[in-house]
Amino acid sequence: MINLNFDWSNSWLIATILNTILIIIALISPKKLLTFMGYLHAWVLGVIVWGCLQWQGYLVVMFYFLVGSAITKVGIKQKEAEGIAEKRSGVRGPENVWGSALIATICALGYVFAPPSWQQFFLIGYVASFATKLSDTCASEIGKAYGKNTFLITTFQPVARGTEGAVSLEGTIAGIFASMAIALLSYSISMINGIGVIICLISALIATNLESVIGATLQTKFDWLTNEIVNVLNTLIGAIVAILCTYIAITM
Repeated sequence: MINLNFDWSNSWLIATILNTILIIIALISPKKLLTFMGYLHAWVLGVIVWGCLQWQGYLVVMFYFLVGSAITKVGIKQKEAEGIAEKRSGVRGPENVWGSALIATICALGYVFAPPSWQQFFLIGYVASFATKLSDTCASEIGKAYGKNTFLITTFQPVARGTEGAVSLEGTIAGIFASMAIALLSYSISMINGIGVIICLISALIATNLESVIGATLQTKFDWLTNEIVNVLNTLIGAIVAILCTYIAITM
């Protein structure tokens, strides 16, 4: 796994300059992926990630953001016609930024401020949280666009596409490939090792299915349990499972 030895002052300066340039470009671009406030919050996220995990951690969050945004657009006209598309035609706001990345941000900060013996746990938690979220995004969006048979995860009864807690074969396969993509990317830049790749796949699969269970059983009962809160819980589960699996692998 990576060992980040660098000048902290330069790291945060680079993070600030880089993210400022990218946000300015994004704001003047005619094609928007985030709202104005979404971009400002993404700037904060980007600075923290680069400052804590350098270009490796930044590459992972950018991969998630770009792939996740692209997947949301798949079959968008059909999903809008059926009333199951993301609001604002997939343009994300600050609530989406932190719903997806709050746990990863905590892990990035934990990597910096925790004792050295804990760093590997926060690193795997960071990667697993994004593997989980991309898996969830791809499973949901591909399932809504192409799912032929959609079932409620708790009863396996057929339900309409877009139903909270619904799963499909097409979506599940897409989710597995998505988590594999982030895990392999992280492996290629030495953020995790081979065992870490397997752990991220397992963690994402468990967390994504538990997120569907939450959607089917609790989300419709509590108004405060918004999609963003569920996303935080989803990524938290993915990170915790990955950290526990890593601890078991080390102590065995």
